[in-house]
Amino acid sequence: MEDGFSSDEDTDVSDSEVEDYEEERYTALRTGNHRIRNPDGTFRCPFCASKKKQDYQFKDLLQHATGIGASNSRKGSLKADHRAFARFLQRDLAPSIALRPEDLKAAVIAAAVPSAPRSPSPSPSPSSSPATAAAADSETPPEEELFVWPWMAILVNADPSDAEAEGNSLADQLADFHPTDTVCLHLEDEKGGRSTGTTVIVKFQHSWGGFENAMYFEKHFKANRRGRKEWIELQGDDVSGTLHGWIALSDDYNEDSGIGRYLRKHGELKTIMQVAKEENKENGKLVANLAYQIDVKNQHLHDLEVRRNKTNLGIHQLMYEKDKLHQAYNDEMRNLQRTARDTTRKIFEENEKLKAELDLKRKEVESRSKELDNMEAQNEDDRKKLDDDKQKVEVASMLQKETEEDVLRLIDEQKKEKEAALARVLQLEKEIDHKQQLELEIETLQWNLKILNQMEGEDAADIQEMEQKLEREREELESLNNALIKKERESNDELQAARKELVTGLEDLLTGRTLIGIKRMGELDEKAFQNVARKKFKSDEADIKAAELCSSWQEELKNPSWHPFKVVVRNGKEEENLVEDDPKLKKLWIEYGDDVCNAVKTALLELNVYNPSGRYVVPELWNFKEGRKASMKEIVQYIIKNWKSSKRKR
Repeated sequence: MEDGFSSDEDTDVSDSEVEDYEEERYTALRTGNHRIRNPDGTFRCPFCASKKKQDYQFKDLLQHATGIGASNSRKGSLKADHRAFARFLQRDLAPSIALRPEDLKAAVIAAAVPSAPRSPSPSPSPSSSPATAAAADSETPPEEELFVWPWMAILVNADPSDAEAEGNSLADQLADFHPTDTVCLHLEDEKGGRSTGTTVIVKFQHSWGGFENAMYFEKHFKANRRGRKEWIELQGDDVSGTLHGWIALSDDYNEDSGIGRYLRKHGELKTIMQVAKEENKENGKLVANLAYQIDVKNQHLHDLEVRRNKTNLGIHQLMYEKDKLHQAYNDEMRNLQRTARDTTRKIFEENEKLKAELDLKRKEVESRSKELDNMEAQNEDDRKKLDDDKQKVEVASMLQKETEEDVLRLIDEQKKEKEAALARVLQLEKEIDHKQQLELEIETLQWNLKILNQMEGEDAADIQEMEQKLEREREELESLNNALIKKERESNDELQAARKELVTGLEDLLTGRTLIGIKRMGELDEKAFQNVARKKFKSDEADIKAAELCSSWQEELKNPSWHPFKVVVRNGKEEENLVEDDPKLKKLWIEYGDDVCNAVKTALLELNVYNPSGRYVVPELWNFKEGRKASMKEIVQYIIKNWKSSKRKR
């Protein structure tokens, strides 16, 4: 702080200006920025800058200020400066700095003599002032002197009307001394009559501030020569209307009067040192109690720290276990994925192998079937040829027989005349020859037929054996195919269950703008509705209208009776295509344009693929970069990448 005052002792003020000058200096000290405290913690007087000693302790500086303020040999301006400085030290500086209790008490005791720290109190004599009261007596009360405790003062010869009036004008007169209570005593005079004046016991706070106010009360009346000594000297004279007051001491306490009885009943005699010691004792108890409470709090704090350390240790252990579980889970997941990949690869390889074997068997069966067909056709041709030959032989035999008969008939006709016996013999021989030939031909045909029948029997057995073998192979292939289909369904069910669990578990993780995220399939894009609403409606109601329109069309999508799709056969497969000229879509396009209509079409197509029966929104893991459904490999890679990144941050 910089000093803002001059220590020039040549400037002086008159006695009538001292009070105003003191108030002015006190206000300047409170509102100004002055150097009072030294860097080493000591204090200095801003009005004695030319003095060599500028390293006071607080109580020494207070004694210095009060001593000069009460001196009769100093000029009025210097005394007013130091009285204002003493007030500033007690009222403003002392509460704002940390002082030892004994220093503060000693400072209060040393300040008991000084000038009025308050505005002048009203008195019957308007000419009196706190300045003159403080200057009248600078004697400090000895520490061995007995005071009435709690601090009390005696005010005699008060006007009963003032003391008992509703407005309590006496209390207004004593307000500057800050009493806590006033008790009126109606005492009798020496003649046995009732006293015309009222004696008032003035009580002060049970603190050093109260003692200061009581001493100021004492010095005020003593400076105006209306103290206890003057009151005793004026006994018997007519002093009505003149107030006298003093602080209650041992003489008043031991007096055999109403005042003494009241003081003995409500107080006791103590020296300044006794009060200080008792207060030190109480403060000691308070300090001991506070120290005990501090120890208890410290112990409680220590217990809390121990619990916190245990909790932190438990948390670290849990985090370690959690990391181990995560690591084990990730290892297990990697093993499962590796096993699944190996199993899938083996299944694919077995499928390919089985497909190749099945194709080979199918080709063999087809080849054998063709061979059988060829053999059957060949057998049929041979049978037909044999029948033709047989028919030809029969026809030839018949022709030959007819020819022979004709020859015989001609011979008979030519040799009518030959001997009947010779003709008959010849005829019989021819007949025998013909019969033998026919028998030979018949045997030949029977032998050929037998050979054909035997060949047909062997071929039928081979065909039946081949058919049984093919049937067994077909059953084995069907059993293998059913097992593969069952494995494929189980793998697909496990995959779908894993995707559902991932969708549920990753809803909080896959938020914001991420490569892999959760897309709500079948949910309308609100941006398209908001853009249209901002164009068609006012700004304050655009968001509400957009929300209402989007909500209504979302409900419309759930309507099972509205199915704007048609079945189209493409490359031998049936496909469902969206009907572009559907009445509802056409009306929506006319009213709100392409963006809203395309948003509804997109949601319809998604629902038709992912939930055609329920028609409600379905969450799906999505690759936003490529705009497609995310594979399990991509999801697992993304989770591991994020987990490693978060682990590095921790």
